[in-house]
Amino acid sequence: MVPLKLHALVCLFCCLPWVQPFHWQDPLPFDFRSSAWLQKIQAVMSAASSGHSKIPKGNGPYPVGCTDLMFGYANESVFLRLYYPAQDQDHLNTIWIPNKEYFFGLSKFLGTPQFIGNILNFFYGSMTTPASWNSPVRTGEKYPLIVFSHGLGAFRTIYSAIGIGLASYGFIVAAVEHRDGSASATYYFEDQAAAKVENRTWLYLKRLKQEEAERVRKEQVRQRAKQCSQALSAILDIGRGSPKENMLGSDFDQKQLEGAIDEDKIAMIGHSFGGATVIHTLSEDQRFKCGVALDPWMYPVSEELYSKVPQPLFFINSAQFQSPKDIMKMKKFYQPDKERKMITIKGSVHQNFADFTFVTGKIIGIKLTLKGEIDSCIAIDLTNKASLAFLQRHLGLHKDFNQWDSLVEGNNKNLIPGSPSDVVTLSPALYHSPGSHTQN
Repeated sequence: MVPLKLHALVCLFCCLPWVQPFHWQDPLPFDFRSSAWLQKIQAVMSAASSGHSKIPKGNGPYPVGCTDLMFGYANESVFLRLYYPAQDQDHLNTIWIPNKEYFFGLSKFLGTPQFIGNILNFFYGSMTTPASWNSPVRTGEKYPLIVFSHGLGAFRTIYSAIGIGLASYGFIVAAVEHRDGSASATYYFEDQAAAKVENRTWLYLKRLKQEEAERVRKEQVRQRAKQCSQALSAILDIGRGSPKENMLGSDFDQKQLEGAIDEDKIAMIGHSFGGATVIHTLSEDQRFKCGVALDPWMYPVSEELYSKVPQPLFFINSAQFQSPKDIMKMKKFYQPDKERKMITIKGSVHQNFADFTFVTGKIIGIKLTLKGEIDSCIAIDLTNKASLAFLQRHLGLHKDFNQWDSLVEGNNKNLIPGSPSDVVTLSPALYHSPGSHTQN
């Protein structure tokens, strides 16, 4: 039995990369020796923990399978986690974070010693998500495809509640792991020889100085968009019967995907920095028919893109992340004859879209702003169902997702149409925004 205080401290280390305001001008997210840091430890260690909460299963009718795919060598290779409708779901055994180096990446992101990564790996390294690893693909129909882009300091595996949720309703979801220096950790193989012996080259988060931040972030979002388009091309090639060598040596048979992808029904979704990536990718790649930006980090979004996104675009925001300036930038995409929607989830926080909202107890989750006032399962269910309704409308799907059309309009007790500032009668607590929005 792990002592309560140690458990709480471990949860703290696990959660902080997405909780502490990450200012791009700071060399580290926080000062390990600062009084604020010590107060945070004291507060968390004095709180009772209810243990880990599980990542929710998808609510749709399809069992969900999962695999990892890597195509090509060096940091130009394509790396993604694929969620898909499966034939059965008798073993929910997909490892959530599959390599200890990802935990080291989190500790580097925190500016803490490497042993913290070992602690995180000890507690979370064997945690699974509710998807069947390498399960056979459910054949017999074509599936729409979603490319997903993660946030800063994240990686391909930690949005499984969204990936699994959408796959359970009949989507193939390709969650890209970005190689632009924005993932807390990622890896590649230098060449065939390295891949054969699993000699991984690890790439960790790139830290920026204040004077280079704007330039580098905009370079990164362009690189991210390119990677999303490359991932789309790779998946489409597989669907057309041209499988590629998977450098991971997986047992997953890519031939199962031949003829299984509906090339006319392709969308993109992303969170935070990934939301900015959605916008940039849509402006450059017309194969994506629409996009959903989850609480997008608007800092790296260039003004020149306002008139360059012809596809329908849906903003789903948390209640406390976006500033009025950020909302104004989003509304500048509301061009004539362009389909735009925006909703805000009441009582939610920025991290309600990522899996870490589910892996801590309620008290610790709220203290670390991984959880908001709204139940995390309700928040992710609203996100997925509103996205499904939007996707049906703009991908021409013949499903029953239109039953959630009202969510797209913000007609629900847990939703706000538009932004909190659009509704003057709301409680100030619901539209309070933090002072800094350089976090993602």
